[in-house]
Amino acid sequence: MEFSQRIKEIRLSKNLSQAAVAHGANIDVRLYQYYEAGSSEPKISTAIKLADYFNVSLDYLCGRNEEK
Repeated sequence: MEFSQRIKEIRLSKNLSQAAVAHGANIDVRLYQYYEAGSSEPKISTAIKLADYFNVSLDYLCGRNEEK
């Protein structure tokens, strides 16, 4: 599963809006929307912020493993 699919899946499973995730991870809402749409990929520092926000590993977000 790709990064964009993974973050959308996690967000929806937690019943969060894109704006809520962006705010919680301290990133721009528009950037988060691009990441989720797959039209842009985050810098490693931003990916780490999202992994921390979702409380999952970076490997899980990147689809490298299925263990959160």
